[in-house]
Formats: sequence, C-alpha cells, structure tokens
Amino acid sequence: VQGCDASVLLSGMEQNAIPNVMSLRGFEVIDSIKAQLETMCKQTVSCADILTVAARDSVVALGGPSWTVPLGRRDSTNANEAAANNELPPPFFDLVNLTQSFGDKGFTVTDMVALSGAHTIGQAQCQNFRDRLYNETNINSGFATSLKANCPQPTGSGDRNLANLDVSTPYSFDNAYYSNLKSQKGLLHSDQVLFTGTGGGTDNIVNNFASNPAAFSSAFASAMVKMGNLSPLTGSQGQVRISCSKVN
Repeated sequence: VQGCDASVLLSGMEQNAIPNVMSLRGFEVIDSIKAQLETMCKQTVSCADILTVAARDSVVALGGPSWTVPLGRRDSTNANEAAANNELPPPFFDLVNLTQSFGDKGFTVTDMVALSGAHTIGQAQCQNFRDRLYNETNINSGFATSLKANCPQPTGSGDRNLANLDVSTPYSFDNAYYSNLKSQKGLLHSDQVLFTGTGGGTDNIVNNFASNPAAFSSAFASAMVKMGNLSPLTGSQGQVRISCSKVN
C-alpha cells in the first residue's frame, strides 16, 4: 500500500484491513528468518528486503521463475489501515476498476494480468467467492457445484471456509491459472473478468499466458521487480527493524 517498506508486517493496522484480516498468514516464517539474521548481522537486513527475497524464493521453490532482487530497502515506522482498505483491490472488482487500481501504482495492463497469475497458488475464503458461485453465469457449472458444499449460499454459513484459487495445480507455480480462466474456472470475480472469451480487453494476454509458460514467467518476474521497487525507503529513511512486527 505504501510501497515496498514492510509496513504490512507491523502488528495490527494494515493487517486488520478488510482484504487482509484472517487472510494474510505466514508472519512467523518472516519472524524466524529475521531472528536468524539478527544473530549474524545485527540490524543490517531490513524486513522489507526479507519479504522481497522470500517472495522470489517461494515462487522458485514451487517451480516458478526467478528474478534478480535489488536490496537496500529500509522499513517503515508506520502502517495505514485506511489506505489498505481503500487501495487494495477487492475480489468483486471489474476489469475497469482493476486496471485503474494497478495503473495508479504504475503497472501496465500486462503487469496486472501477470501479477494476477500469483493466484496459481493460495486460497480464498467462501465469503469472497459466494456471490460468484450462486449469482454469476460465466462460471463452469461443474466447478461451481464442486464448491457449493463447502460454501453454502446463506451469508454467515462457512464464510471462512477455504478453496484453492487454482483448482488444477494448487501447489505448483505455473500458468494453469490462465487455462482455468479460459474454462470459466476463475474462483474470484476479479479473476474471471480477465477473460471473457468474446474479445475482452485482456483476453489476448490471458490466451498468450495460457499457451506460453515462458511468456507468463517473464512477465511475472518483470512485474515483481517493479513491485519490489515501489517507493522503497532508502538511506536514512525509516529504519532497519530488529523485530518485523514492531518499530524499534
């Protein structure tokens, strides 16, 4: 939200934003990495740098592409819950809203479609795809049926139940996400709007990524470098936190 400054690791605040609460997880992994680094080189490696390297290495570990990670970021001393609620694109966004949201951060449409491909891994809560299951028509009927038992229609029923964002290869970082979109198996509304099958604004990009894994890998890596370069704190700005969850 504020750039690549590890503000999201600060306890509370951004973590409590509607798109993040009960969704972001794995903070203990970053805390463990930070603790080990502090024993070797005290207050030298920022939490922001740890996040960027961890993001790259986790993609590689799951079979995805690698990229060069510039280092030298520093950590913010604040986080903005209101900005997170306002600026993080919600799962009900349409293509116009998504394009504007990513564009406001300097990303091209191709960047946006490539970064959406991160949904080749991970899960979403029932409350974020319930409306798609029961009220949208651009969804594979068998796919919808397979999810309804774990995501009942009444609001409040199984809201936190999880489903894989990529039904095909949920534990591999690959281009199956785009093939799923072409089969109307995008889990979130904001996934499926990337492909209409009728010449929509991003249909050609999805077709390219679905048929050309190397094109997706290259575009994703490029977009991740761009994301890691969003408004970093450097020099005397911010601080290098001793603990990623709190300011020094």
